[in-house]
Amino acid sequence: MSTHINAANKGDIAESVLLPGDPKRAKFIAENFLEEAVCYTDIRNMWGYTGRYKGVPVSVQGTGMGMPSMGIYSWELITEYDCQNLIRIGTAGSFKKDIHMGDVVLAIAASTDSNYFHAFNVPAGYAPSASWKLLTRAYEANKTIGLSLTAGNLVSCDVFYETEEGWWKRWAGMNVLGVEMEAAALYMNAAYNNVNAMAMVTITDHFVTGEKATTQQRTQANASMFRLALEVATA
Repeated sequence: MSTHINAANKGDIAESVLLPGDPKRAKFIAENFLEEAVCYTDIRNMWGYTGRYKGVPVSVQGTGMGMPSMGIYSWELITEYDCQNLIRIGTAGSFKKDIHMGDVVLAIAASTDSNYFHAFNVPAGYAPSASWKLLTRAYEANKTIGLSLTAGNLVSCDVFYETEEGWWKRWAGMNVLGVEMEAAALYMNAAYNNVNAMAMVTITDHFVTGEKATTQQRTQANASMFRLALEVATA
């Protein structure tokens, strides 16, 4: 079987899957971290691979940018391919002075300004949250890897280029740690279908200091996070 956005057949995708927004990151992970990696889809240039990490099957699937795209890919991975553990790996902007460039943040919860809630007929006050199983795996795995790791609330926003100056300060005032664009949709899909999901992001932009990571810094920081995500996926 295949879907209109995924060429995979049943069984081609592992129960645990990493979800980078950028399909080139999926390709990078497959080529640099996985053994015997096989590309199961390249529809819309959104690559997906399955291989082994330390002998354990794991997949990596690009999802694109924003909640609508994440929503489609993660929904199909869950409902059509029986994925049970979905780990978003991406980047974020920090709202906090003490969360620095290159730090990794686990999204315990994902606030959002999106109307993605309407698909589930729940009030907009619903709080999408991560799987405790995956959060604890990440905490334990990082004891060996040693990344600068923190956890808390992130906000998933629909708009990348906000027009209101200082818009982020309202979120920061409620101790939201930073902003990204996909976690809330993943968490809602996972909650509805009773599977595990977690988002981990590397800080590559800083709203307090104005810092922005270079391409090389993004690659180095993300590579460390990829190792952590793979440890979580295969624990």
